[in-house]
Amino acid sequence: MNKKIVVLGGGTGLSYLLKGLKKFPVDITAVITVSDNGRSTGKLRKEFNTPAVGDIRKVITSLSEIDDPIKKMMEYRFKTSSDLDGHAVGNLILTSMLDITGSLKDSIACLGKLLDVRHTVLPISEDSTLTLMGLDKDGNIIEGEEQITKAHHQFEKIYYKEEPKVLKEVITAIKEADLVIFSMGSLYTSILPNIICKQVKTALNKTEAPIMYLCNAVTQPGETDNFTVSDHVKLLNRYLDKRTVDVVIASNTKIKKKIAKKYETEEQKDPVKIDYDNLKKLNVELIEDDLIIVEDSTLRHNSLKLSSLIVDYILRR
Repeated sequence: MNKKIVVLGGGTGLSYLLKGLKKFPVDITAVITVSDNGRSTGKLRKEFNTPAVGDIRKVITSLSEIDDPIKKMMEYRFKTSSDLDGHAVGNLILTSMLDITGSLKDSIACLGKLLDVRHTVLPISEDSTLTLMGLDKDGNIIEGEEQITKAHHQFEKIYYKEEPKVLKEVITAIKEADLVIFSMGSLYTSILPNIICKQVKTALNKTEAPIMYLCNAVTQPGETDNFTVSDHVKLLNRYLDKRTVDVVIASNTKIKKKIAKKYETEEQKDPVKIDYDNLKKLNVELIEDDLIIVEDSTLRHNSLKLSSLIVDYILRR
């Protein structure tokens, strides 16, 4: 029987991980945050009163075994002067399915069947009005996921305006998991929106599965400036309640000066350093490797290599 892996996250980081992980003999349940209120997703939420579908679209496309032209169609964004401008085709399809089925979970299952997705994709909640909130270090309250990202602030607290009703299938998946993964991606808007749900915290406290964090390669402007690997883990532990991160995978790739300078000057991002002594104090297992590759001048995790480390860890246990 395949090992069961639950991956919590959202955004590009999660979808990129799943491209590699799906190639291994494991059963994946991807749990996606649905509080995004920007771009195409934000427009659709406002017009149709739906949960955010953008990250779900990316994950379905990443897990799909169908031909590449269909995947490209799912990710295609209209460029026009009409109301279609900026909308991704996959977002429109998911929204139409939601109108037909009345359930985001069922809509994902239908689209997954159409696109030959062999793993499970679940929204953290079906709540249509889910709103992410942030209290920054200066006491300012910022409302909305897009606004939190654009603020470039460090936050004292991330929370929801109203407590989400988490899908029971999410809780069951965590309970039955052999490994729970927090994917790379924005701490504040991709990972924490899943962890801060009370029902998820309770499930994480009860599960016997180890918790693994895939550390970001670079910092997020304003949010995690000067953060080391241990700083990322500490932040997650602060929100986890009784549980803590058991194992972290981090890259020790020596990034070329030219690329590092580009990220520093153009995006205000710096490589995340591994601080070994502090990680030992946290009693967290460190798995490190040369994991970062450059694609079109962009730093990315080597998805296959990262996934092989994950599978090797779960088999060792």
